[in-house]
Amino acid sequence: MHDVAMVWFRRDLRLHDNPAWDAACASGRSVAALFVVEPVLWRSSPRRSSFVAAALVELDAALRERGGALRVVHGDPAVEVPRAAADLGATIVHAGADVTPHAARRDAAVEAALAARGVDMGWWWGSLVHEPGSVRTAKGTLSQVFTPFHRRWAALERASWPAPPAIPPPTLDAAVGPLPADDGTWRAGVHAGGAGESGALERLAAFQDVVDRYERDRDRPDVEGTSRLGVDLHIGTISPRRVVDEIGDATSGRAALVRQLAWRDWWAHLLSERPELVARPMRPAYEAIRWEDDPEGFDAWCEGRTGYPIVDAGMRQLSATGWVHNRVRMIVASFLIKDLLVDWRRGERFFRRHLLDGDVAQNVGSWQWVAGTGPDAAPYFRIFNPVTQGRRFDPHGDYVARWVPEVAGLRSADRHAPWEAAPVALAAAGVVLGDTYPAPIVDHAEARERALAAYGAARAR
Repeated sequence: MHDVAMVWFRRDLRLHDNPAWDAACASGRSVAALFVVEPVLWRSSPRRSSFVAAALVELDAALRERGGALRVVHGDPAVEVPRAAADLGATIVHAGADVTPHAARRDAAVEAALAARGVDMGWWWGSLVHEPGSVRTAKGTLSQVFTPFHRRWAALERASWPAPPAIPPPTLDAAVGPLPADDGTWRAGVHAGGAGESGALERLAAFQDVVDRYERDRDRPDVEGTSRLGVDLHIGTISPRRVVDEIGDATSGRAALVRQLAWRDWWAHLLSERPELVARPMRPAYEAIRWEDDPEGFDAWCEGRTGYPIVDAGMRQLSATGWVHNRVRMIVASFLIKDLLVDWRRGERFFRRHLLDGDVAQNVGSWQWVAGTGPDAAPYFRIFNPVTQGRRFDPHGDYVARWVPEVAGLRSADRHAPWEAAPVALAAAGVVLGDTYPAPIVDHAEARERALAAYGAARAR
């Protein structure tokens, strides 16, 4: 066996519209497919790993239709990728590039180990519309403000990807062991369809039915108004370019969805350029914020028992399903950071572990945005009022009633602030604050003033 092109699958678990796979197929060599189960990543989010395991089943099936099979190995990629290349006779390895600090260290080690064996490495940005470093201001820098970034992003011609050959080359049966086990826990967080490429396409097709209302409905957690493609984009069972092309911009709803993909690219570009953003605020002044050590408050937030129904609904949905609506993500993040004054990094890590679509760049960027510590940040004095947010975006209290059934018996106007309900209404609904449902763990108005003071003190240093 010789002159093989090997594809190392990571966050690109699909065969179509995959530049790494198409580059290998276009090379004229036989093609082999590899997936490395990295223990540190596999343990980091069991539910997400179950989704990956299910997606690998479909990927392997697609390879078997071509006469091949997926090789799955466990261990350090710096050891396992060169070992597989040597075993299969690969002279080049193609893979999708990534922006996280872990990926940068890992990929540099793999590339060096392959080079020592005389094996070339080909990197492809199949997980983004535009690769990092390509969207620049007139001065040649990466914009720290989203709107000008988006203008240039939308106008930029895409880098070309390899075209798949008309007659695919032989796909090798490189299997050496069983696929990882799928425990099915991902299913609660996926609206419809399976975990592989076919499931992603089902979700994209379903979204076509509501996308024209996306601009109006995207902030409503009580309706199905979002694409639910986050995990597919994260794992790579669909490419963002395909989503852009199939959604288009013919209506304001479609343009709004494509704009969200520009946000996704922007966060990745920023993390690629500033890897320290995983652990440090982009705005150095906010290193000095004196965060509260509040283990009881943090636990109440994690477990959905803060006494604020919209916050508790979001956290319960996250823990139960691995998914939560984007507007609710902002509300619960603001509550942890501004109402409880808990370090945003603690919330970011919790989300990263529990979210099916726990993408490092998107998660870090979004948490820094809510905290007011990152680029294009919401002003530090913008603090979401959970009651106002709940009443505005869940006007009938249907979302809250689903995830916080303790307050479902209250009339819609009272579900977001049960402590404001009349005693007779509470009694009729069977709500006993502090017993059947928690009383608020903080007073929002007082917490707001505390947060403003903490941020102000940091800025004054």
